This record gives sequence, structure tokens and C-alpha cells, in this order.
Amino acid sequence: MTTFDRSWTGLTVLVTLTILGAGPVFSKDADHGQKDWQACMDKSDGSNAAWGGCGQVWLKQEDDKLNAVWKEIYGKSSGQTKTDLLAEQRLWNTYKEGSCQFYANGDWGAERTVLDYVTCRAGVIDERITDLETYGDLFKGN
Repeated sequence: MTTFDRSWTGLTVLVTLTILGAGPVFSKDADHGQKDWQACMDKSDGSNAAWGGCGQVWLKQEDDKLNAVWKEIYGKSSGQTKTDLLAEQRLWNTYKEGSCQFYANGDWGAERTVLDYVTCRAGVIDERITDLETYGDLFKGN
């Protein structure tokens, strides 16, 4: 198991992983949450508990954005489209809740949980936001 020197910040780890092709890629909309997360990490005492708290804040921000976009898109839909969107969202929620769990199962150490799990889950949520926004583009012409 790999351990990291505590002098590394979460951003350093993410940049390294991204350069190696193993890190997440976020849309511009996710940048704000990611920057807030990084600022929180930089201000923290460097403990896994502090980093975990920063990650939970980021995930809540992403969930809040997702819920706002969902309400907008779902509110604009009607008929069979509305029924299909709801079914899809329910299936996606099940997927989201199971996603990235291998980072958080303890096999890879605490750093994987507080760094990789959070970035993985935030990426999953961000991808769904992008998908829903794309669906929303369909409603603009109606």
C-alpha cells in the first residue's frame, strides 16, 4: 500500500494522478467546488478527519447543484418524457450511491478514502449534471 507524505496537499496528489491519467477531469461548473475543497484542504491540519470533512462539504455542494438542475429539467418535462426522466434518475441515483465505493472500503488506506473517493464521487455527480443540462437544451426549443 502506498502512503503519502503529509506535506503533499490534495491538489498535488490530484495533479499527479491527472498527469498520469488516473485522476478525474471536471467540467468548468465543478471548478468552484473543487477550488473550495482545495482551499479547505490547504487550511486544514492535514489530518484524514479534516480532509474527510472538506470532502463532505464538496460532495454536498455537488449534490445541491445536481438537485437544482434536476428540479429545473424535471419541471420543464411532461408526458412520457417526464416518466422516463424520473425512471432514469432513480436508476442513476442507485448507481451514484454504489459508485467509487472501492476507494472507501478501507483496502487502500485512509488517503484513498479522503482523496480519491471524494474526487471520484464528485466526478460522477458532475457528469450527471452535464447530462441533465444537455437534456435541458432539448427543452429550449419547445
